[in-house]
Amino acid sequence: MQIKINIQLFAAIIFFCFTKQIKLYAFLMLFALIHELAHMSVGVLLKLKPKALKIQPFGIEIVFESFENTDKNKIKIAIAGPAINLLIAIIFYFIKIKTQQIIINANILLAIFNLIPIYPLDGGRILKSAIRETSQKKIADEIVNKTSNVLMILLTAISSILILVYKNFGLFLIIIYLWTIVIKENKRYILKRKINKILEKQKKTWLFFI
Repeated sequence: MQIKINIQLFAAIIFFCFTKQIKLYAFLMLFALIHELAHMSVGVLLKLKPKALKIQPFGIEIVFESFENTDKNKIKIAIAGPAINLLIAIIFYFIKIKTQQIIINANILLAIFNLIPIYPLDGGRILKSAIRETSQKKIADEIVNKTSNVLMILLTAISSILILVYKNFGLFLIIIYLWTIVIKENKRYILKRKINKILEKQKKTWLFFI
């Protein structure tokens, strides 16, 4: 399995050192790794082969080899990450150590953050797979794309107020990072729609000549 490190990670480390939030950032990245290992463990149990571990500035991503998988299995894999974070938070609620509160806060934050239904966060993956269980893939893609963009606008508005009130500029970086992945997914969605339209047009032309 390959390990890939996004160079932006080092910029994030420098930023959080400068803002004196490096301790929280270190705990978040540690439990983000455990979060991702939970995804990987469930994937392996479902007979999937891990391809790469990508270390991003605000999280870690496990990539599996190309596979044919059911939407139910995708939901199981997506839920595993937030579930382990909530479990860790519950366990450390009863363990009195110096870093108890920061461990609890870091894991609750990771669980809530990843369950936001913005694709490709875990919540977005769960929403997409759940819709595909009852609807067509095309409908699922459209709903998830619209949901992701609407929630990102709301999240940006709320975060802007929090940044002004609490002067926590770490939120600003997180919002920028989320927008980059949402915009990237928007481009993929638009490209996929164009390809589908071309294929549908060709299909109609082919049926006409038959």
